[in-house]
Amino acid sequence: MMIESPDSFKKPELLVPAGDMEKLETALAYGADAVYVGLPRFGLRALAGNFTLRELVRARKITKQQGKRLYLALNAYLHPQETGEIEGFLEELRAIGPDAYIISDPGVLALAQKVDPGRELHLSTQANTTNAGAVEFWRRAGIRRVNLARELSLGEIKAIREKTEAELEVFVHGAMCVAYSGRCLLSAALAGRGANAGLCAQPCRWNYALVEETRPGQYFPLEEDERGSYIMNSRDLCLVEHLPDLIATGIDSLKIEGRMKSRYYVAAVTRVYRTALDAYCSDPRGYRFDPQWRQELEKVSHRPYDSGFLFPGERGKIHARDSLYRRSHDFVGVVLDILPDGRGIVQGRNRFYPGETLELIGPGMRQARFAVENLLAEDGRELPVMQPNATAIVVLPPGAQEGDLLRRERP
Repeated sequence: MMIESPDSFKKPELLVPAGDMEKLETALAYGADAVYVGLPRFGLRALAGNFTLRELVRARKITKQQGKRLYLALNAYLHPQETGEIEGFLEELRAIGPDAYIISDPGVLALAQKVDPGRELHLSTQANTTNAGAVEFWRRAGIRRVNLARELSLGEIKAIREKTEAELEVFVHGAMCVAYSGRCLLSAALAGRGANAGLCAQPCRWNYALVEETRPGQYFPLEEDERGSYIMNSRDLCLVEHLPDLIATGIDSLKIEGRMKSRYYVAAVTRVYRTALDAYCSDPRGYRFDPQWRQELEKVSHRPYDSGFLFPGERGKIHARDSLYRRSHDFVGVVLDILPDGRGIVQGRNRFYPGETLELIGPGMRQARFAVENLLAEDGRELPVMQPNATAIVVLPPGAQEGDLLRRERP
């Protein structure tokens, strides 16, 4: 389905995950308009790096200085004993002043309105909002923005847009749960870790086989695959090729999944969507999709890509082959500084050696391949290898900048 683009439209926000302070700074440098972060409690990524309150203060300062927005995820569903705790927590957060709270639980909504009135509130995809009536219900309850359920098609998104004044947000990239909008009970049932409290053990990625009641210990694969059966592995979402259609629906924010993903993932994915979004919005009629954008997204760790439910007749597909990610490149280093002579101080993230061919990537699709001539310690000694977390002086391609990343193609 192709939705005709209007002659005038609002450029949507690009919203990027930030699992910790380093990733937040990377997201902003590589083109995010806004970032969403979490704390150790009350979000749905309890095992991510997350922010301390002190780090959240710093994050708020950085985003304000750059004219960007900061959203805080408080989207866990609470049990009775947690409501008093989050009320006190909201008192502390009020002084920090994030641009919005992302919530799912109506009880958290009520507490946020009581403790921090006037704070912008966004509704998480966990609320599974699939129609305009539901959007309007939440808008009247005080929600400014709704992250729509992933189960919607383009036509359905457009139909909702036409019947509500609420801001609308959609996911455009990243992992999808077998319970697409995230309300999953498998982890609690099989591992005792509640996904709706941020502790998902991802049992949908486990290797399953069939056992007949009278034959204990005899495992029958559900498919003819010696590695077993992977019956609940949803594919990863990738909608970069469909941005014009999404923009034409009147959507307000395009969201990338991945608070638990790496700094390299944040950089590589953000720069592609930033470039594609800017290219379309600057010249809608002359816009052409660049195949390089999709090629670059193939270079981050992912399961097979899919367009989810975006088009009529399509349903989110299962990746039945295995539970492994595709991974063509390794993140091996980050440029900490550029010296007056143009060489860079590089911190290793994975081991690499003199003579290896690496690729430097930066914001705006800037990238260049180069051979590592040598590795020098700051006292001038030659190093035989770059170790993780070590630093060395490296001759980099012209135009390299602080914050650029280095990657290596896997054999």
